[in-house]
Amino acid sequence: MVQSQRHYLTEEGLKEVEERLNFLRTVRRQEVAQRLHNALAEGGELGEDAEYEDAKNEQAFVEGEIARLEEILSKVVLIDENRPKDIVGIGSRVKLREKGTDLDEEYLIVGEAEADPSRGKISYKSPLGQALMNHKVKDTVKVQAPDGELSFSILSIE
Repeated sequence: MVQSQRHYLTEEGLKEVEERLNFLRTVRRQEVAQRLHNALAEGGELGEDAEYEDAKNEQAFVEGEIARLEEILSKVVLIDENRPKDIVGIGSRVKLREKGTDLDEEYLIVGEAEADPSRGKISYKSPLGQALMNHKVKDTVKVQAPDGELSFSILSIE
């Protein structure tokens, strides 16, 4: 990851990152520490103890995730809720229609740390997010997909 990278988050996304970090620091660290303690208390050779090795791996994962979230929070940029609504930008809620269909799709354009396509949140760096940036209502954008090029009409921006 680039050291100077900014992490764009909505207020909701910031709250989720802070809550996850707090959970990892206060709950998961303690749970993993207890697993390590229990594995050591059971004795045996540490090199051969699968429970101990598993707990050490889990500890490494938890500590890595804590470090990742701390890095995000150290470089967070809150998405401006009062940004212009006539052009797609980070924080825009965009309603689209794929050419040749009658199905409308709606996405919130967010930073990479908050992206969750299953919840309708796409990164501004994703192929669709990049294609939408700086466009207006009624514009058509093209996105290269595995199945070929897709075209979308922008129906609204909020």
